[in-house]
Formats: sequence, C-alpha cells, structure tokens
Amino acid sequence: MAVDLNGISVFLAVAEARSFRAAAENLGVTRPAVSQSIRRLEDRLGVALVQRTTRSVNLTEAGEQLYQRLAPAISEVGMALDATADRDSAPSGLLRLAVSSIAEQFISGPLLARFADTFPSVQIDVTVTDEEFDIVAEGYDAGVRLGEVIDQDMIAVSVSGDQRQGAFAAPSYIERFGKPEHPSELSAHRCIGWRPAPHSAPYRWEFGENGREFDVAVDPQITTNDMWLMIRTACAGGGITFGMEDTFRPYVGSGQLVPLLQDYCPPFAGFFLYYPSRRNLAPKLRALVDHVKRWR
Repeated sequence: MAVDLNGISVFLAVAEARSFRAAAENLGVTRPAVSQSIRRLEDRLGVALVQRTTRSVNLTEAGEQLYQRLAPAISEVGMALDATADRDSAPSGLLRLAVSSIAEQFISGPLLARFADTFPSVQIDVTVTDEEFDIVAEGYDAGVRLGEVIDQDMIAVSVSGDQRQGAFAAPSYIERFGKPEHPSELSAHRCIGWRPAPHSAPYRWEFGENGREFDVAVDPQITTNDMWLMIRTACAGGGITFGMEDTFRPYVGSGQLVPLLQDYCPPFAGFFLYYPSRRNLAPKLRALVDHVKRWR
C-alpha cells in the first residue's frame, strides 16, 4: 500500500488537537481540506479513524491505535530531519577517514591532535590502509592519498607540498656492499621492498632521468606491507629500501640511514584530502577541510 504522507500528517494534527478547526489552523489549510484528507485516508484504510459530532472530535479505537503507533515514529523522523538540517551547529559525530600509510604529514600526529583539541565533539576513526577502494561505498567521509590515484570526480585539498621518493641504506650496509650509482645497479644489491597486500606484487621503485620516468623491479630479499619494519631492517644494515623522503627524514637526520640515487628521484604532486562532491558538507567534514587548509 502506498503511504499517504499528507493524510498521515493531517490525521496526526487532528488527533493531537481533537479539532478539525485547530488542526486546519496549525497546518495552514482550510477545514474542508482537513475533512477531505481524513476521508481519503479512511477510505484507503477501509476503517473509520475519527468520530466527529457538532461539539467534539474523538478517535475511534482503530484511530487511537494508529495514533499510538505513528506518533513516536513521526517524532523520530522529526528529530532526524532537525539534526540533518542543523548544518550550522558545532561539528560533532563520527568522522571516518581512510588514510595512506605513507601520508606522513597527515598521520604523524600533530595535525590530528590539534584538530581533536579544537573540535572535542568530533570522534575521529582513522583506518590506515594502502588498498584502493570506493570510500563512499565503504562508508568513509574522506580519504588521504597521493593525488595521482584520486578519482577526478572527487574534491581534493592538498595536505602536503610536492613529495619525493628515495632509496636509503644504513652506513653499515654501504660499508659492506657499496653504493649503487644508477638505479639499474639495484638488482645487484640486497633490497627491502614493500607491497600493499599479501597477494600483491612488490612495489616497483620509480625513478626519473633526463625528464623520462622509469621503474625498476628490484626483486627484494625482504618484502613487507609494514613501513616501520622496512625502516628498522634498513637501519640494521639489512639492505637498501625505498619510500617517501618525509618518512625517512628523521633517520637520515640521525645518521642511521643515508639517501641514495638522489639525482634520479624527481619531485611529484603530494598527498590530498579527498571527499565526494557535495553542495553541503557535514560540519565535521567541513571543519577538517578548513583545518587542513590552515595547517598548510
């Protein structure tokens, strides 16, 4: 049976006011319009809902039962609509984000810590993942990825400047095995590689030379999906590894790792916060977008 929402709203107004006149005034319609709506609803249901005399309006037994069932449901609908329409309220609720494990500036701590401090009513759920999927279908509010892998129908806001990848090794490794002078020499070295998922092939290391981009399949001796395992193994002299300069910068600064092949590592567009194109953003997401813009 098709739902007569207009008839239901008129019935509820009559049931609460116990008056066709008062119901008409509350709804901003005429009394005949109220009578017609009630009659159509009764005809549709095949049962009388309202008993009307010259002095009073009462609900029948069926009308009272219908009212008792509808009133709580309509109240819930009203609260849901009010909450959705209140776009100018303070940001609150659960904000779900899918973030690349190599988006160092976003997940390093300070950016999210400051956001949480500024908006204490927003609960932040961050899934760190390098799998590529539809964030909308999976129920995420936004994601953070390299710009080159973000769909063009998304809105994207930069969360970093240009980035560079690089190769890195510990001084102890270099002392034992030397430095590669060109990416083509990596096949003769012990390498520590990365893969996004258990059944994925190891990531091919990307370089550039004379304006031409190319990649190298290094056939790593050690492969993992965990960046920190790569770093710790490289620091222990286990081989040459490869990743974002931002991730390795603290270890280079402390002397635990040495950058290699820098002349073959050109910059490229960095990381972006991305989300579906919408006319009206939820306050919690709008707050994050504005926070990211100020952070940069």
